[in-house]
Amino acid sequence: MSYSLASKVALVTGAGSGIGQAIALTFARAGALVWAADVNETAARTTVHLLRDEGGQGEALRLDVTSDADFNDALARVPRVDILVANAGIGHVGTLLTTSIPDFERLLSVNVTGALRTLKAWMPGMIERRAGSVVITGSTAGLEGLVDRFAYTASKHAVVGMMRCAALDHATSGVRVNAVCPGRVETPFVKARLAEYPDPSAAYREMASTQAQKRMGTPQEVANAALFLASDEASFITGAALAVDGGWTAGMFPQK
Repeated sequence: MSYSLASKVALVTGAGSGIGQAIALTFARAGALVWAADVNETAARTTVHLLRDEGGQGEALRLDVTSDADFNDALARVPRVDILVANAGIGHVGTLLTTSIPDFERLLSVNVTGALRTLKAWMPGMIERRAGSVVITGSTAGLEGLVDRFAYTASKHAVVGMMRCAALDHATSGVRVNAVCPGRVETPFVKARLAEYPDPSAAYREMASTQAQKRMGTPQEVANAALFLASDEASFITGAALAVDGGWTAGMFPQK
């Protein structure tokens, strides 16, 4: 089955690379007009060039999700959105003892408050029109604890909780709110970190061992899940945190 987003306007934050870029391209292939938003406008434009090369429709939008001014400008340019993907996020390595308060607050400002700003910007219009789909990029770190990821885990638990409450509060509004929760995914960021190891192949195997399938996911696999949740075929799904993790959360696998 193919999922159609024809005649829909979609906005994806963090669309300049990785999972966000894959979601933007996938939604464009499904027929949506995609606003690719990113704090790096050059990266957003690259995504738009890619989707246009495939025959898709899209526009680039600079959006720092920590900036109220950027949201005011974005709303002026994009007043109506049918599908909203709050994907922008950052990571951090550290335990409670090694995570500084500034680092913790930085994670929250982007991952949590940034997602909140995104929903508060465009969800009111969806509710007024009584139609819309919101997909938030969570993480397996939003479903369970992760070793040495104190701030990131806290932020993603907050994101998943925020998604569930928004879904419940607006369940009869015609607007659905869900989350995709990826495990380890081969994003450009992860590939760059692997290249820094003396033996990148061994480092990959060690990271992949946390998933039952013994491999990392791809941005496209996460995008496929986001497409389903955004589509009308998922009309009876709201408040769901869909794990796209190769079996990570299905059982006890080593975390490293």
